[in-house]
Parts: sequence; structure tokens; C-alpha cells
Amino acid sequence: MDRIAPGALSALTPQSPAQWQTAPLLFQHRLHADPRFAKDAIAGLIDRYPRRGYSIVHMGEQGAGGRRVWREGDFGGLDGARVLDAIERGRLWLNLRDGHEHDADLDAAMRGVFAEAGALAPPVSSYGHRLGVLVSSPGAQVYYHADLPGQGLLQLHGRKRIYIYPPRLPFLSEQGLENIALSQLEVGLEYRPEFDRDAQVFDLEPGQGLFWPLNSPHRIENHDSLNVSMTLEYWTQQIRRSQMINVANGILRNHYGVAPRSRRLGGPAFYAKAALQSLWRRSGRLDGLRRAARPIDFRLDPDRPGAILDLGAPTPRDGRDA
Repeated sequence: MDRIAPGALSALTPQSPAQWQTAPLLFQHRLHADPRFAKDAIAGLIDRYPRRGYSIVHMGEQGAGGRRVWREGDFGGLDGARVLDAIERGRLWLNLRDGHEHDADLDAAMRGVFAEAGALAPPVSSYGHRLGVLVSSPGAQVYYHADLPGQGLLQLHGRKRIYIYPPRLPFLSEQGLENIALSQLEVGLEYRPEFDRDAQVFDLEPGQGLFWPLNSPHRIENHDSLNVSMTLEYWTQQIRRSQMINVANGILRNHYGVAPRSRRLGGPAFYAKAALQSLWRRSGRLDGLRRAARPIDFRLDPDRPGAILDLGAPTPRDGRDA
């Protein structure tokens, strides 16, 4: 990996995006050593986070014998320090979405990293930058999934193993992308153990980061320590048009019984699909599908750190989703 230049946040350069378009790019950064992103600072961030801005998930154990579980819940009134303690003792994964909107230091970090990568000007010309903070338990996992925007990950605390797969069949299908676009539930892709033969595997340490090619499926296994990471997200005009096609083709396939024949990003068929997905967004039907796919059905147990309490009937999600 390249060395970090004096005064820089990372070893990224304007040549980096061209590299991660075709293969995962491992790089160094300095954010893990910044006291503004220490664990007690993360607890303070959790404490002041709005309800609409987070997802906390309980998942199954690692290993072939572990039952697949992916349930979304609620802090249950616990403060940031107690939430962090619950994550460290349990099997939980917390996503603080849009951290740049809630914390000036996170916003500065996001802007700095993208600027160093040369991602603001041609040939990338990205926009819609977002930063999230992920906090997850020792031994936690994130199932095989893909992200629709461009994506990167910076490790701050703990160690995790990430498996990155090629963004093509049989690892990723058009229908899989459509389903993610409709539900925003990324972990619904089909995974087979033999896929691992084609995976690139990275053991991320604090001070390391990864960007990878668009839509590359990946899965994550934490090592035996609390993990804190930053996620970076970006859009380009081509990615945005691809997202419109994913939504529109998913609507056609799942709600009108029509098998889409094209993923063209221009021409009359594209504009007709752009209008269809826009109509579903404005009508609220798309938001309804997404809320139904991600109910809230547990809260953190205040008396047993790391344990969860079932809510009974799932409750609707409050506010917008990521």
C-alpha cells in the first residue's frame, strides 16, 4: 500500500478511482488515530443520533451451523454508552446513516477523503456523497449482499474479514439488484459456499480501507473485538441511471409480471422506465414496500447488556431508510 502524504487523511490519489473500478483497492488512512473518532466519541455520537437515522440489527452466529437471522430493532431508550456496551457483549450491528449530516468532524473526514481520491472532478465527477458509521459486535457477521451506489469502507477499531466477489453472474443477477432497489434490504442475495473460490479476501486492520467495483457482492465476518468502521457512498450519473433501471425493472417484474428485456441507460425505453419509477416514488408505494421489508421487532434489554427483547407484533419503521 502507498504511504500517506504529510497532512493527508489517506493514501488515496486521483488515480485511485480508476483502480477500484476494476478491482478492490486496499489503502491506508489516519482516521483511526484521531481522538475525535475514539470509542467514547462514538458513544457520544450514538447518544445524540436521531431515531430516523439508525438501524440496529441482530444476526445469527458465524459458521455453517449458524441459523440465518437478520432482525431490526430499537435502542429502547438506552444512552450511547449503554448501546455501545450492548453491542460489545451481544451479536449486533449498528448502522448510523448519514453521519456527515449530524457531526461536523465526520463531514470534514468525508469531504477530505473524497477530495484526496480526486472523485469530485472528471473522470469520476461523483456527487451525493454520504458517510455512515458501523458499530458491530465481536464475532458479528454481515451476510452476502451488494450495495447500489459506489461504496468504500474505512476501519477505525477492531479487525474484520471481508470477502469481495465479482459483480457478475453467478455471484450477482439482474433480479438480485432489482430486489435490493425495491426493498433496500441488501442482504437478500443468494449465496453459495462455492462462491468463496472466486472471492478476494481482506483482513482489515485499523488504519486500512477498501473501495471496490460497483455492486460487487461482499460479506463480512468480525474477529474477536468490537468493530467500528466508516462507510463512504457516492453516485455518478451512470450509477443514478442504473438505479432507476433497477427500480423500474423490479416493478415490472414483481408487480406487473413483465420480464424486462433491457437495461439500456438511454433512449425511449429508459425514459419510460424513469417515469415509471418516479411515479412509484411520488405515490409513496416504494416507501411502503421498503417499510414492510424492514419491520422493527425487538429492543435492547436494559437489564442484560447484549440481550434483546421481542416486541411481539413488528412495528413500522420511523422515518426514512438508507
